[in-house]
Amino acid sequence: MKLSVLDRSRVRAGHTHAEALRDTVAFARQVEQLGYHRFWVAEHHGVPGVAGAAPTVLAAAVAAATTRIRVGTGGVMLPNHQPLVVAEQFGVLESLFPGRVDMGLGRSVGFIKAVRRALGHDESDAAEFGAKLTELLGYFTGDRPVRGYPAHGLRVAPFVLATGAGAEVAAAHGLPLVIGGFRGEEAMLEAIAGYRAGFRPSVWAAEPHVVVSATVAVAGTADEAWRLLVPEAWAMAHARTRGEFPPLRAPEDVLATPMTDRERAAFEQALRGHLFGTPHEVGEALDALVARTGAAEVLVTTSTHDRDALLTSYRLLADLYR
Repeated sequence: MKLSVLDRSRVRAGHTHAEALRDTVAFARQVEQLGYHRFWVAEHHGVPGVAGAAPTVLAAAVAAATTRIRVGTGGVMLPNHQPLVVAEQFGVLESLFPGRVDMGLGRSVGFIKAVRRALGHDESDAAEFGAKLTELLGYFTGDRPVRGYPAHGLRVAPFVLATGAGAEVAAAHGLPLVIGGFRGEEAMLEAIAGYRAGFRPSVWAAEPHVVVSATVAVAGTADEAWRLLVPEAWAMAHARTRGEFPPLRAPEDVLATPMTDRERAAFEQALRGHLFGTPHEVGEALDALVARTGAAEVLVTTSTHDRDALLTSYRLLADLYR
């Protein structure tokens, strides 16, 4: 089983967005040494706690700082962009770093209405994802009236990041699927089954390929691993109750913070559904997840306040599958 990394350039309390971006580049070098297969960066706009607003730019910095690990996006949110521009950007990346570039594509739009308005889009634009994806891929295969240089003729590896309907789009286009259990495991398994049943072989993939995304925290004890999840869970709870996604705070600060009933419920909800524990416990849980999903790869996304503890978690996880 292959292990990969999705890093969202999370800002830590008391630090700057610039530091978060530099942390991402440094982290990519570290996980490359640990043997991870891919390193992907994300796209967020207008979010105080996330610095990754320009994924193709950040992917270029990561690729330049590494030598072997595959580098890509998890993902570029296609409804926010013109397909020709996206094709040109990935064409540049593939030209500079041949054979190492992944084009992960999603269908989400901005976090809040004001951000969507600033981007010039709204939630209805997500419905155009399939058409935009067809157009984007056509710039690589030459099936468009305009040639998108330097993308024309290149084969950048495309992936569809999906929940629900996005899996159908991936199947129809014959593309690898990246999916997480954000809507619950039952919904995820149904989407994977539908993807496999509806998959149409393409020039991009001859058969279905499933990558499961999961939040994973590993430490010497289950309690230590649970505490790694606390900063991100509080940020999610804060976003759901106050409408703003904040920088990550230390777990001891979060646990000492008085919470309203609504905040406590959102916090506890945000802690559910993740894999955490000792190496043995997490290894068993991951093996079971892969058995249930038939995934060829796990994309690990973990955010916490302590960077050293985060790296230790990824090291312990990598050691399980060497």
